[in-house]
Amino acid sequence: MNKAIFLDRDGTINEDKGYTNKIEYLEFTDSAILGLQKMLRLDYKFIIITNQSGIARGRFTEKDYFSFRDEMHKRLSENGIIITAEYFCPHHPQGKIKKYKMNCNCRKPKIGMLEQAAKDFELDFKKCWMIGDMPSDILAGKTAGCRTIQVLTGKEKIESPEADFLAYNLFHASYFIS
Repeated sequence: MNKAIFLDRDGTINEDKGYTNKIEYLEFTDSAILGLQKMLRLDYKFIIITNQSGIARGRFTEKDYFSFRDEMHKRLSENGIIITAEYFCPHHPQGKIKKYKMNCNCRKPKIGMLEQAAKDFELDFKKCWMIGDMPSDILAGKTAGCRTIQVLTGKEKIESPEADFLAYNLFHASYFIS
């Protein structure tokens, strides 16, 4: 069985500017690149797990999401960081776009995206970490059986008492994993 670091996207890897979907908004959080480079040496797969309710709310399209994702992955790879996979949930119960308006099993804190990743990459949750800035990230990781780190890089900075560790940023988080 394999191991992975599940990473939330907006507020964890990149600055959360509210429905972040335009390439010109792509700015990495403090020490994100350094932290991910440090974690690279630990032989974990990097898997992004992200809620993207802006799609359901009509703020941006799946095409916008994929363009932003591709640019982010390109910039990360230019720094030697390869994202193994990225899973996203476009749904929201109060969405404006009918096909995305639903209660699903993939929107964090539910664990549908993590379960799909575990199936796709033969992951053992006990060997995995979930890193995110929101309590929903931490709850998803805990529910799946991962160890968790909450980073204080998001715009809301709501501490989750369930987190195994609290870190200032991804570089600080890397010390808990190594």
